[in-house]
Amino acid sequence: MTAEDIRRLALECGFELAGVAAALPAADSARYHQWVASGYAGEMRYLSDHRAQVRDDPRQLLGSARSIICAGKLYHTPWPTTTEFDEPARAWISRYAWGSDYHDELRRGLRQLDRLLRRSAGPFESRISVDTAPLLERSYARLAGLGWIGKNTCLINQRSGSWFFLGELLVSLDIAPDSPPPPRCGTCRRCIEACPTAAIVPSPDGRYELDTRLCISYFTIELRSAIPEEHRAAIGPHVFGCDICQDVCPWNRRAAQTTDHAFRPRDFAPQLERLAAITEPEFRDMFRNSPVSRAKYRGFLRNVAVAMGNSRLEKFREPLAKLAASEDPLIAEHARWALDRL
Repeated sequence: MTAEDIRRLALECGFELAGVAAALPAADSARYHQWVASGYAGEMRYLSDHRAQVRDDPRQLLGSARSIICAGKLYHTPWPTTTEFDEPARAWISRYAWGSDYHDELRRGLRQLDRLLRRSAGPFESRISVDTAPLLERSYARLAGLGWIGKNTCLINQRSGSWFFLGELLVSLDIAPDSPPPPRCGTCRRCIEACPTAAIVPSPDGRYELDTRLCISYFTIELRSAIPEEHRAAIGPHVFGCDICQDVCPWNRRAAQTTDHAFRPRDFAPQLERLAAITEPEFRDMFRNSPVSRAKYRGFLRNVAVAMGNSRLEKFREPLAKLAASEDPLIAEHARWALDRL
Protein backbone atom coordinates (compact mmCIF):
# COMPACT_ATOMS: atom_id res chain seq x y z
CA MET A 1 0.00 0.00 0.00
CA THR A 2 1.14 3.54 -0.76
CA ALA A 3 -0.06 6.89 0.56
CA GLU A 4 -1.75 7.47 -2.81
CA ASP A 5 -3.66 4.21 -2.39
CA ILE A 6 -4.75 5.42 1.04
CA ARG A 7 -5.97 8.74 -0.36
CA ARG A 8 -8.00 6.98 -3.04
CA LEU A 9 -9.67 4.69 -0.49
CA ALA A 10 -10.24 7.55 1.98
CA LEU A 11 -12.03 9.55 -0.72
CA GLU A 12 -14.39 6.59 -1.23
CA CYS A 13 -15.12 6.74 2.52
CA GLY A 14 -16.09 10.41 2.48
CA PHE A 15 -12.78 11.99 3.52
CA GLU A 16 -11.55 14.93 1.46
CA LEU A 17 -8.05 14.81 2.99
CA ALA A 18 -5.82 11.87 3.87
CA GLY A 19 -2.16 11.11 4.40
CA VAL A 20 0.23 8.84 6.25
CA ALA A 21 2.63 9.49 9.13
CA ALA A 22 5.03 7.09 10.81
CA ALA A 23 3.77 5.73 14.16
CA LEU A 24 6.73 7.17 16.03
CA PRO A 25 7.06 9.83 18.75
CA ALA A 26 6.46 13.31 17.32
CA ALA A 27 8.88 16.15 18.01
CA ASP A 28 5.88 18.24 19.12
CA SER A 29 5.53 16.15 22.29
CA ALA A 30 8.12 18.36 24.03
CA ARG A 31 6.11 21.47 23.11
CA TYR A 32 2.96 19.78 24.38
CA HIS A 33 4.49 19.08 27.79
CA GLN A 34 5.74 22.67 27.98
CA TRP A 35 2.24 23.88 27.11
CA VAL A 36 0.76 21.77 29.91
CA ALA A 37 3.46 22.95 32.35
CA SER A 38 2.53 26.55 31.52
CA GLY A 39 -0.97 25.86 32.85
CA TYR A 40 -2.59 26.49 29.47
CA ALA A 41 -4.76 23.37 29.74
CA GLY A 42 -6.82 25.07 32.45
CA GLU A 43 -9.23 22.68 34.15
CA MET A 44 -9.07 20.11 31.32
CA ARG A 45 -7.37 17.48 33.44
CA TYR A 46 -7.62 14.85 30.71
CA LEU A 47 -4.90 16.86 28.95
CA SER A 48 -2.58 17.08 31.94
CA ASP A 49 -3.04 13.86 33.97
CA HIS A 50 -1.37 10.49 33.31
CA ARG A 51 -2.73 10.52 29.75
CA ALA A 52 -0.32 13.35 28.89
CA GLN A 53 2.56 10.84 28.95
CA VAL A 54 0.66 8.39 26.72
CA ARG A 55 0.66 11.05 24.00
CA ASP A 56 4.44 10.73 23.67
CA ASP A 57 4.26 7.55 21.59
CA PRO A 58 1.30 6.31 19.50
CA ARG A 59 2.48 2.74 20.06
CA GLN A 60 1.12 3.06 23.58
CA LEU A 61 -2.31 3.02 21.93
CA LEU A 62 -1.49 0.15 19.57
CA GLY A 63 1.71 -1.72 20.32
CA SER A 64 2.09 -3.05 16.77
CA ALA A 65 1.44 0.32 15.07
CA ARG A 66 3.79 1.15 12.20
CA SER A 67 1.76 3.86 10.44
CA ILE A 68 -0.90 6.44 11.26
CA ILE A 69 -3.44 7.12 8.55
CA CYS A 70 -4.71 10.67 9.13
CA ALA A 71 -8.00 11.64 7.53
CA GLY A 72 -9.75 14.99 7.28
CA LYS A 73 -13.48 15.55 6.73
CA LEU A 74 -14.75 18.99 5.72
CA TYR A 75 -17.59 20.56 7.68
CA HIS A 76 -17.59 24.03 6.10
CA THR A 77 -21.13 25.04 5.13
CA PRO A 78 -22.49 28.06 3.18
CA TRP A 79 -24.16 29.64 6.20
CA PRO A 80 -22.78 32.97 7.56
CA THR A 81 -19.64 33.35 9.64
CA THR A 82 -19.35 35.39 12.86
CA THR A 83 -17.92 38.27 10.80
CA GLU A 84 -21.21 38.39 8.84
CA PHE A 85 -23.53 37.78 11.80
CA ASP A 86 -25.13 40.67 13.70
CA GLU A 87 -28.30 39.49 15.40
CA PRO A 88 -27.96 40.10 19.15
CA ALA A 89 -31.21 38.26 19.95
CA ARG A 90 -29.75 35.01 18.61
CA ALA A 91 -27.19 32.59 20.03
CA TRP A 92 -23.99 31.69 18.22
CA ILE A 93 -23.05 28.01 18.24
CA SER A 94 -19.70 27.00 16.77
CA ARG A 95 -19.97 25.72 13.20
CA TYR A 96 -18.58 22.29 14.07
CA ALA A 97 -21.57 21.67 16.37
CA TRP A 98 -24.36 22.70 14.00
CA GLY A 99 -25.19 19.19 12.83
CA SER A 100 -24.64 15.60 13.91
CA ASP A 101 -21.89 14.59 16.31
CA TYR A 102 -18.69 14.44 14.26
CA HIS A 103 -17.37 11.56 16.39
CA ASP A 104 -20.05 9.28 14.96
CA GLU A 105 -19.56 10.51 11.39
CA LEU A 106 -15.78 10.09 11.45
CA ARG A 107 -15.85 6.69 13.14
CA ARG A 108 -18.27 5.47 10.48
CA GLY A 109 -15.90 6.59 7.73
CA LEU A 110 -12.81 5.18 9.44
CA ARG A 111 -14.49 1.80 9.96
CA GLN A 112 -15.27 1.72 6.26
CA LEU A 113 -11.67 2.66 5.43
CA ASP A 114 -10.43 -0.13 7.70
CA ARG A 115 -12.62 -2.65 5.83
CA LEU A 116 -11.42 -1.47 2.42
CA LEU A 117 -7.79 -1.67 3.54
CA ARG A 118 -8.21 -5.25 4.67
CA ARG A 119 -9.52 -6.23 1.24
CA SER A 120 -6.33 -4.86 -0.34
CA ALA A 121 -3.67 -5.47 2.30
CA GLY A 122 -4.90 -8.59 4.08
CA PRO A 123 -5.06 -8.98 7.87
CA PHE A 124 -3.45 -6.40 10.15
CA GLU A 125 -4.01 -4.83 13.57
CA SER A 126 -5.66 -1.42 13.80
CA ARG A 127 -7.21 1.11 16.12
CA ILE A 128 -9.51 4.03 15.34
CA SER A 129 -9.04 7.39 17.08
CA VAL A 130 -11.35 10.41 16.87
CA ASP A 131 -10.03 12.97 19.41
CA THR A 132 -10.99 10.81 22.39
CA ALA A 133 -7.66 8.94 22.59
CA PRO A 134 -4.45 10.58 23.86
CA LEU A 135 -2.86 11.29 20.47
CA LEU A 136 -1.33 14.52 19.15
CA GLU A 137 -3.74 14.62 16.22
CA ARG A 138 -2.71 17.90 14.61
CA SER A 139 0.97 17.02 14.86
CA TYR A 140 0.53 13.71 13.05
CA ALA A 141 -1.86 15.27 10.52
CA ARG A 142 0.84 17.84 9.74
CA LEU A 143 3.44 15.08 9.36
CA ALA A 144 1.00 13.27 7.07
CA GLY A 145 0.89 16.32 4.79
CA LEU A 146 -2.68 17.44 5.55
CA GLY A 147 -1.60 20.98 6.40
CA TRP A 148 0.48 23.20 8.65
CA ILE A 149 -0.38 24.36 12.17
CA GLY A 150 -1.32 28.02 11.94
CA LYS A 151 -0.86 30.82 14.42
CA ASN A 152 -4.42 30.16 15.61
CA THR A 153 -3.18 26.59 16.40
CA CYS A 154 -5.63 25.11 13.85
CA LEU A 155 -4.40 22.79 11.13
CA ILE A 156 -4.65 24.68 7.82
CA ASN A 157 -4.75 23.07 4.40
CA GLN A 158 -3.71 25.32 1.51
CA ARG A 159 -6.72 24.41 -0.66
CA SER A 160 -9.33 23.53 1.97
CA GLY A 161 -8.57 25.95 4.80
CA SER A 162 -9.11 24.79 8.38
CA TRP A 163 -12.75 23.70 8.39
CA PHE A 164 -12.21 19.97 8.74
CA PHE A 165 -12.41 17.30 11.41
CA LEU A 166 -9.51 14.94 12.04
CA GLY A 167 -9.60 11.20 12.58
CA GLU A 168 -6.87 8.57 12.66
CA LEU A 169 -6.47 4.90 11.88
CA LEU A 170 -3.43 3.37 13.54
CA VAL A 171 -2.32 0.30 11.59
CA SER A 172 0.39 -2.34 11.86
CA LEU A 173 1.07 -1.87 8.13
CA ASP A 174 4.36 -0.30 7.09
CA ILE A 175 3.37 2.47 4.68
CA ALA A 176 5.84 5.06 3.34
CA PRO A 177 4.91 8.33 5.08
CA ASP A 178 4.05 11.65 3.48
CA SER A 179 5.95 14.90 4.10
CA PRO A 180 4.68 17.94 6.03
CA PRO A 181 4.03 21.13 4.05
CA PRO A 182 5.82 24.38 4.94
CA PRO A 183 3.94 26.86 7.16
CA ARG A 184 2.26 29.57 5.12
CA CYS A 185 0.87 32.04 7.67
CA GLY A 186 3.73 34.43 6.96
CA THR A 187 3.41 37.78 8.74
CA CYS A 188 -0.40 37.58 8.98
CA ARG A 189 -1.76 38.26 12.49
CA ARG A 190 -5.49 38.47 11.78
CA CYS A 191 -6.45 35.62 14.11
CA ILE A 192 -4.34 37.06 16.92
CA GLU A 193 -5.79 40.54 16.55
CA ALA A 194 -9.39 39.33 16.14
CA CYS A 195 -9.51 37.15 19.26
CA PRO A 196 -11.73 39.08 21.75
CA THR A 197 -10.01 37.56 24.78
CA ALA A 198 -6.39 37.59 23.48
CA ALA A 199 -6.13 33.80 23.87
CA ILE A 200 -3.47 33.33 21.15
CA VAL A 201 -0.17 34.02 22.87
CA PRO A 202 3.51 33.87 21.82
CA SER A 203 5.39 30.73 22.81
CA PRO A 204 9.03 30.54 23.97
CA ASP A 205 10.13 29.18 20.58
CA GLY A 206 8.80 32.21 18.69
CA ARG A 207 5.62 30.56 17.47
CA TYR A 208 2.11 30.92 18.91
CA GLU A 209 -0.03 28.76 21.15
CA LEU A 210 -3.45 28.82 22.74
CA ASP A 211 -3.94 29.78 26.37
CA THR A 212 -7.22 27.94 26.78
CA ARG A 213 -7.85 29.76 30.06
CA LEU A 214 -8.66 32.81 27.91
CA CYS A 215 -10.48 31.03 25.08
CA ILE A 216 -14.21 31.51 24.48
CA SER A 217 -14.53 27.84 23.48
CA TYR A 218 -13.02 26.83 26.82
CA PHE A 219 -15.29 29.18 28.77
CA THR A 220 -18.46 27.96 27.05
CA ILE A 221 -17.69 24.23 26.72
CA GLU A 222 -15.02 22.90 29.06
CA LEU A 223 -15.20 25.20 32.08
CA ARG A 224 -17.64 23.82 34.64
CA SER A 225 -17.35 26.69 37.14
CA ALA A 226 -18.06 30.42 36.82
CA ILE A 227 -16.75 32.27 33.79
CA PRO A 228 -14.29 34.94 35.00
CA GLU A 229 -16.25 38.17 35.18
CA GLU A 230 -13.58 40.18 33.37
CA HIS A 231 -14.01 38.04 30.24
CA ARG A 232 -17.81 37.75 30.08
CA ALA A 233 -18.42 40.87 27.98
CA ALA A 234 -15.95 39.65 25.33
CA ILE A 235 -17.88 36.40 24.87
CA GLY A 236 -20.60 38.27 22.97
CA PRO A 237 -23.39 36.02 21.63
CA HIS A 238 -21.41 32.77 21.91
CA VAL A 239 -23.21 30.03 23.83
CA PHE A 240 -21.12 27.09 22.59
CA GLY A 241 -17.66 27.44 21.14
CA CYS A 242 -16.13 30.13 18.96
CA ASP A 243 -15.06 30.37 15.30
CA ILE A 244 -13.59 33.87 15.16
CA CYS A 245 -9.95 32.87 14.60
CA GLN A 246 -11.04 30.68 11.67
CA ASP A 247 -13.59 33.13 10.28
CA VAL A 248 -10.95 35.83 9.80
CA CYS A 249 -8.28 33.49 8.39
CA PRO A 250 -7.44 34.40 4.75
CA TRP A 251 -6.95 30.71 3.94
CA ASN A 252 -10.66 30.16 4.64
CA ARG A 253 -11.85 32.79 2.15
CA ARG A 254 -12.14 30.26 -0.64
CA ALA A 255 -12.40 27.15 1.51
CA ALA A 256 -14.25 24.23 -0.05
CA GLN A 257 -17.74 23.48 1.26
CA THR A 258 -19.07 20.12 2.33
CA THR A 259 -21.97 18.42 0.61
CA ASP A 260 -22.54 16.17 3.63
CA HIS A 261 -26.00 16.87 5.07
CA ALA A 262 -24.83 15.61 8.48
CA PHE A 263 -23.11 18.96 9.10
CA ARG A 264 -25.94 21.25 8.05
CA PRO A 265 -27.36 23.26 10.97
CA ARG A 266 -30.29 21.72 12.77
CA ASP A 267 -31.31 25.15 14.03
CA PHE A 268 -29.07 27.99 12.87
CA ALA A 269 -28.47 30.64 15.55
CA PRO A 270 -31.48 29.84 17.77
CA GLN A 271 -33.31 32.58 19.62
CA LEU A 272 -31.77 33.27 23.04
CA GLU A 273 -35.18 33.75 24.65
CA ARG A 274 -36.24 30.27 23.58
CA LEU A 275 -33.02 28.72 24.87
CA ALA A 276 -33.37 30.46 28.25
CA ALA A 277 -36.72 28.77 28.80
CA ILE A 278 -35.83 25.15 28.01
CA THR A 279 -35.97 22.50 30.71
CA GLU A 280 -33.25 19.93 31.23
CA PRO A 281 -35.17 17.17 29.37
CA GLU A 282 -35.77 19.62 26.52
CA PHE A 283 -32.05 20.42 26.43
CA ARG A 284 -31.25 16.71 26.13
CA ASP A 285 -33.81 16.29 23.33
CA MET A 286 -32.72 19.41 21.47
CA PHE A 287 -29.05 18.48 21.47
CA ARG A 288 -29.19 14.68 21.36
CA ASN A 289 -26.31 13.34 19.24
CA SER A 290 -24.89 16.85 19.09
CA PRO A 291 -21.55 18.14 20.44
CA VAL A 292 -23.51 20.85 22.31
CA SER A 293 -24.52 18.29 24.92
CA ARG A 294 -20.94 18.46 26.24
CA ALA A 295 -21.64 21.85 27.81
CA LYS A 296 -24.23 20.24 30.13
CA TYR A 297 -27.55 21.89 30.92
CA ARG A 298 -26.36 24.21 33.71
CA GLY A 299 -23.30 25.30 31.74
CA PHE A 300 -25.43 25.99 28.69
CA LEU A 301 -27.90 28.17 30.61
CA ARG A 302 -24.94 29.98 32.19
CA ASN A 303 -23.73 30.76 28.65
CA VAL A 304 -27.20 31.81 27.49
CA ALA A 305 -27.45 34.27 30.40
CA VAL A 306 -24.09 35.83 29.51
CA ALA A 307 -25.08 36.17 25.84
CA MET A 308 -28.36 37.84 26.86
CA GLY A 309 -26.48 40.34 28.99
CA ASN A 310 -24.12 41.08 26.14
CA SER A 311 -27.04 41.71 23.78
CA ARG A 312 -28.08 44.78 25.81
CA LEU A 313 -31.67 44.06 24.74
CA GLU A 314 -34.27 45.20 27.24
CA LYS A 315 -36.66 42.41 26.23
CA PHE A 316 -34.38 39.91 27.96
CA ARG A 317 -34.96 41.41 31.40
CA GLU A 318 -37.88 39.07 32.20
CA PRO A 319 -36.25 35.78 31.10
CA LEU A 320 -33.05 36.79 32.90
CA ALA A 321 -35.02 37.49 36.08
CA LYS A 322 -36.35 33.93 35.92
CA LEU A 323 -32.82 32.56 35.50
CA ALA A 324 -31.63 34.75 38.39
CA ALA A 325 -34.19 32.96 40.57
CA SER A 326 -32.77 29.55 39.64
CA GLU A 327 -31.92 27.14 42.44
CA ASP A 328 -28.61 26.53 40.69
CA PRO A 329 -26.17 29.17 42.03
CA LEU A 330 -24.04 29.06 38.86
CA ILE A 331 -26.97 29.97 36.61
CA ALA A 332 -28.37 32.53 39.06
CA GLU A 333 -25.08 34.41 39.48
CA HIS A 334 -24.48 34.76 35.73
CA ALA A 335 -28.09 35.88 35.21
CA ARG A 336 -27.68 38.58 37.87
CA TRP A 337 -24.51 39.74 36.11
CA ALA A 338 -26.44 39.90 32.83
CA LEU A 339 -29.24 41.92 34.42
CA ASP A 340 -26.70 44.41 35.72
CA ARG A 341 -25.26 44.63 32.22
CA LEU A 342 -28.70 45.44 30.81
